[in-house]
Amino acid sequence: MLSSDLLRPDTVAIHVAVIVLAAVPLVAGRLGVGGRVPRSRWLSLAGGVSVAYVFVHLLPDIGAAAATLAERGDPAVFADHHGYLIALFGFVSYYGLEQFVGRATDSDGEPTGLGVFWVHIGSFAAYNAIIGYLLWDRELGSVLLFTVAMALHFLVTDDGLRTDHGAAYHHRGRWVLSAAVLVGFGGGYVLEDTELLIAVFVPFLSGGIILNVIKEELPSDRESRFWAFAVGAAGYAALLLLV
Repeated sequence: MLSSDLLRPDTVAIHVAVIVLAAVPLVAGRLGVGGRVPRSRWLSLAGGVSVAYVFVHLLPDIGAAAATLAERGDPAVFADHHGYLIALFGFVSYYGLEQFVGRATDSDGEPTGLGVFWVHIGSFAAYNAIIGYLLWDRELGSVLLFTVAMALHFLVTDDGLRTDHGAAYHHRGRWVLSAAVLVGFGGGYVLEDTELLIAVFVPFLSGGIILNVIKEELPSDRESRFWAFAVGAAGYAALLLLV
């Protein structure tokens, strides 16, 4: 990429966006919205916003992802379903991860061993790297709307990881997740042929976001705020449809 391209307004916006997204894991714990029962209205609203972005903006792109994968020589018999299968894989992968972490806990509900911690953090680092990478996807539309939705989603995942890992997440995990956004962004900058990776990453991320929001909102012991979630989902969906 030429240095002059870095000064284009859209490229400047992308660089601002990655700085914002990388900063969220570092400051989320200071906002005072996490770790509450009943659940903070702001976190439920954030969950609604991120789910709305998936259903209104990302899932419709799965058909395009399937077409891209078919063009690369994948078997035609599955071509129409590739994107949805990848979304399903993302959903199941993060569900399996939560089951793994949930079973590897002691009597106090704390995950046992650094191995569990690093598997969990490593999986979310890959997740954050994908989000950083997708900032280069010109088909995503408004960088601002994507950044707002993902920044709010980071608040949701931060609350879950902080609950699961406590001090270990605060001292090490959040820094890894922040760096992962920058690594993914750097990968998108360096790689020239991004179309195929985007075709895989968009549906995978969609499935992962849906699972991670649902698993934070549904447990009854969280006492989540349905109306805040509904307002976030409806309001952001309306905004996405109008823009």
